[in-house]
This record gives sequence, C-alpha cells and structure tokens, in this order.
Amino acid sequence: MRNSTNDRTSFQDYDSLRRELTSAPKTWLVTGVAGFIGSNIMEQLLGLGQTVVGLDNFSTGHQANIDDALEIAGEARGRFRLITGDIREPKACAEACRGVDYVLHHAALGSVPRSIDDPATSNQVNVDGTLNVFAAARDAKVRRVVYASSSAVYGDTVQLPQAEEITGRPLSPYAATKGANELYAAAFQMSYGVQLIGLRYFNVFGRRQDPNGAYAAVIPRWVASQLDGEVCRIFGSGEDTRDYVFVKDVVQANILAACGDELATNQVYNVGRGESTSLLELFGLVREALVEFDSSVDVSPPVHEPERLGDIPRSVADITKAKRMLGFAPRYAIAAGLSEALEWYARSSSAAG
Repeated sequence: MRNSTNDRTSFQDYDSLRRELTSAPKTWLVTGVAGFIGSNIMEQLLGLGQTVVGLDNFSTGHQANIDDALEIAGEARGRFRLITGDIREPKACAEACRGVDYVLHHAALGSVPRSIDDPATSNQVNVDGTLNVFAAARDAKVRRVVYASSSAVYGDTVQLPQAEEITGRPLSPYAATKGANELYAAAFQMSYGVQLIGLRYFNVFGRRQDPNGAYAAVIPRWVASQLDGEVCRIFGSGEDTRDYVFVKDVVQANILAACGDELATNQVYNVGRGESTSLLELFGLVREALVEFDSSVDVSPPVHEPERLGDIPRSVADITKAKRMLGFAPRYAIAAGLSEALEWYARSSSAAG
C-alpha cells in the first residue's frame, strides 16, 4: 500500500494509513478473534470500515470479548462474520481465508507454564495450526499474513535490549513453538512467495485480558486480586524486568505490518515500548492506578514466591527496526494504558465474583 521504508513520523503515518483504509476498505481474517488481542484488532478494523472474518474455537477466547467489540462497533457489526473452527483443521482455515485480503494470525495456546504442563498440545496448536493457516493463505492468494510471535524466543540471551538478530536457547516449549513459526514463515515466503511478517510481542496488557485462570497475565491478575481483597503474588525477588506494551499499540503494529512495504516482509519485528520495568515498579504503578480509580481499595504489599520455571529474568525490546521499517511508535505509557483498562478490569472482576 505504501512504497517507502525510510524513517518517518510514525504518528502521522499511522493516522494517514487509517484514513486510507477507511476510504478503500479491505477484508481481513483475524484468527483467535475471541481472544484478548484478536478482539481488540477486530474492534479497530470495524471502526475503520473494514470487513472482518473471525476464526476461533473458543478454547481460550470468550464470546463476551466478541460481543463487547461488536457493541462498540455499533452499526459496523454487520461487517463481521464469525467462523467457529479450529486452526488444527485445514478445512476451517481454508474456509476462513477465502476472499480475504489480509490475515492477522493470533490463534494460539499462550503461556509458558501451560506449555511446560502440556507441550504436545501447545505444539499441535501453535505449530501445526499455524502451518495450516500459512498453507490456507497461500492457496487463497491473500496479500499478506501477519502472525503473532513472542519475546519468549529470546530465551537465555544476555543481550539487552533484545534485538531481532540475536536470540538465545528457548527456555520453554512455548518459546520453541514460536521460534518454529518464524522458521516456517521464512520457508513459506521463500518457497511460495507468500508475504509474511512476524511480530514478537513483549508483555501486552489492556482491555479484555482475562484475569482468571491458572495462566492469567500479571496485570489483570493483580488488579483482580486487589479488588477482591487478596494479596498479590510476585514470583522471585521482583527485580525481574519486562517490557509492557498497551494493546492499542499492538493493534497499530498489526495494521502497519499488514499494509506496509513489501521490502518489510519476510522479517520479524519487536513490538514493545522499548522500556524496562521491574515487577516491583509495575506493582507500584498498578497500586497508584487502583487508588486513583477507587480510593477505598486497600492495596496490600505483595508476597514473594519462588521463581517459575521457564521465566526470562530480563526483557526489554529494541524497537528500532519496527520504527524504521514499519513506522511503528507506541503511544501509550504504562500508566496511561492502566488508566484506560482499569474500568474493564474492575467490571470483569466483579462479574467473575
């Protein structure tokens, strides 16, 4: 859609792309559409006047996420079509890719602990399922596939910030599945000419992130715990660092990657803020946001538990490449993202209770 990979003012570039899409709508497939990230992408695309096909088997996603996004979309909800299916089934992938311009592939089994508990199922979904999506996109001749990778591929690398060219040994089966996805993507573009871009997500947070269950992410889990009067748990000393990126910035990265230059394809890109935040610092930010949201909340100090197997001790993204090649620039600081997401976290916690 665009024809320059030179450095540019990303805010202006993304906004101009949004206007361009509104004037020339396309058809998008979002796999994992009932999930946290998938439903946020769907919401944004419908808001831009696009047609969206969603594919999900609801193994980890929720119909409530789709319903919430459709409520926000209003009249645009008529441009959404849901296919209930599993990416492990080639026929479901073929049906979903039919007539689609772009594929944004987010169907997966996330979580390092889950993959350690059950590596076989993680491989079946994340590797075999992704291969099915790539093959279906090839056969349907879609313009481009953007797929979700993960910062977990950096494993035991000691380089900080983490840059795309240097990865370490995987520390979990989940990390191995995401590394395999990247290898298959490169092979598919080289073998079949399918345009693919991988996005290595760091720690994404925001609206519709599930606070419940054994594999809940840290921010919604902490918010839910505090609102329920429970003590938050920190695994380890709390000095471990992460790069927390708000989900709307992840949506931005997906749309830019899908519509960007062909020269940017057959690549992977970090998607984070490029800032390092320790768990203890994050707890302080969550506490401040909660007190501002509800002054009656009694925020107790966290308790520390042993480090979890497979966790990376230090994580921060070098986003230079994504800025240069995609025009990506995160707009939301952690505090701003928390402020926007807290009402949904609180409502979700109340409904669960």
